[in-house]
Amino acid sequence: MRISLDVTAVPASPAGAGRYALELASALADVRDLGVLFVARRADGARWRGIAPDDTVAAVAPAARPLRLAWEQLALPGLLRRSHLDVHHSPHYTMPERARLPVVVTVHDTTFFDHPEWHERTKVALFRRAIRVAAQRAAVVVCVSDTTARHLSAVCEVAVPIVVAPHGVDHRRFAPRPPAPGADAAVLEGLGLDAARPFILYVGTVEPRKDVASLVRSFARVADVNPDVVLVVAGRPGWGGGPLEVALAETERHRARIVRLGYVPDDAVPALLRRAAVVAYPSLAEGYGLPALEALACGAPLVTTAGTAMAELAGDAAVLVPPADPDALAGALVSVLEAGRTDPAVKARIELGFSIAAARTWAASASRHFEAYRMALGA
Repeated sequence: MRISLDVTAVPASPAGAGRYALELASALADVRDLGVLFVARRADGARWRGIAPDDTVAAVAPAARPLRLAWEQLALPGLLRRSHLDVHHSPHYTMPERARLPVVVTVHDTTFFDHPEWHERTKVALFRRAIRVAAQRAAVVVCVSDTTARHLSAVCEVAVPIVVAPHGVDHRRFAPRPPAPGADAAVLEGLGLDAARPFILYVGTVEPRKDVASLVRSFARVADVNPDVVLVVAGRPGWGGGPLEVALAETERHRARIVRLGYVPDDAVPALLRRAAVVAYPSLAEGYGLPALEALACGAPLVTTAGTAMAELAGDAAVLVPPADPDALAGALVSVLEAGRTDPAVKARIELGFSIAAARTWAASASRHFEAYRMALGA
């Protein structure tokens, strides 16, 4: 089977859906009986040629988003036709609507319907329409979790098959032990952190739906009873930073103990996860919640949000708290910090987390996608 994978929306420093596309691309390159044409932006071909041979990369799309979206509808169908493909995969909601071959579309989450206030207005209209089109006209829709699949069926009429293909984790990077003795401490010191001081860690884009504001408010309560712990927020700023700035202003007395690292290199993330006293991922809603899985793979105690895809993923391996509840979040964080990693209950959750993470690989995810491609071809 020969497919094409649209990687034109993957940014230079990917996170979330961009990380999914990058990891999936690498895993698909190793699937037997599958040839992949990577459709990339004009200036982005070198990255994908590092994954696949030169003749399987078509770096032809414009870079600017409006032009790229127009190109997807007007020019991409012709490229697919000339390339003699069996299936095309659009991994980021939209699809070429005039394509003459089966198209698989990935829907990551449905928050454009459920919570439009979490997104830029221009994106809400665009992606609501794109999701509705995919649900009616794609050959197969891939959802990254059962949670997303249920929500998709609730917010729009789905006329095509859904395949649930969970994300994986790179176990070579996200592991409970560092690559060399002292390596993690060196990474932390390079980021300006005191490697000997306990810290609560958040990793991810900083935007409204991640609810870092509630984490900051909860930290004020934690800091009152634990004079040593600091809060480390690692991740690039997204849009809508107002709620976080308000929360920071409210916790001014502990401001010196809140460290905002901004974007950190990929290789630094596993060290942060391994050395964290507890990882907090208080997001209000996610399609999957990859940082939670990466925390489990590194053996980090995890506190995350009940009723979400993270709860579906982690189950009893995490401490679950209600969404947008700083008091409950503070209580959970204090409990884990006071218990420590040697506490039997904490150790049991960590061991369960290892077993959950062990089953989640990008090879397994690629295999589920291959099933979706075969289903699309037979549609």
